[in-house]
Amino acid sequence: MNIVDTSCWIEYLMNTSIGDAVAPVIENPDELIVPTITIYEVYKKLAAEKDSDYAMSIITYMQSGAVISLDSNLSILSAQISSQYKLPMADSIIYAVSTQYSATLWTADKHFKDFPGIRYFPKTKEA
Repeated sequence: MNIVDTSCWIEYLMNTSIGDAVAPVIENPDELIVPTITIYEVYKKLAAEKDSDYAMSIITYMQSGAVISLDSNLSILSAQISSQYKLPMADSIIYAVSTQYSATLWTADKHFKDFPGIRYFPKTKEA
């Protein structure tokens, strides 16, 4: 199973080289886990930069994967991860979901670079 971080969703939608690298994962919703916080972040960015109709079309596609809601157990795990790794809330939730579901996290966020279970894509000048 795979989780695509918000950074890689945006790269995919911008047709960058990172987006090309994660395309096979995004385009295989049967193997895709989507934390609800990722839906929030993607919608917020796309609605602000494009429009809400476009944002909703992407969210509809995201929901074809296995959507994972934040429950109390995941909240506690996220808080523990946030404290341990000094991660912001959204990133700690996304990483907690990847840990809980033994999923590979695909990301372009540098602070995840050396974490276990991560497929990290460093941003270049193009990205």
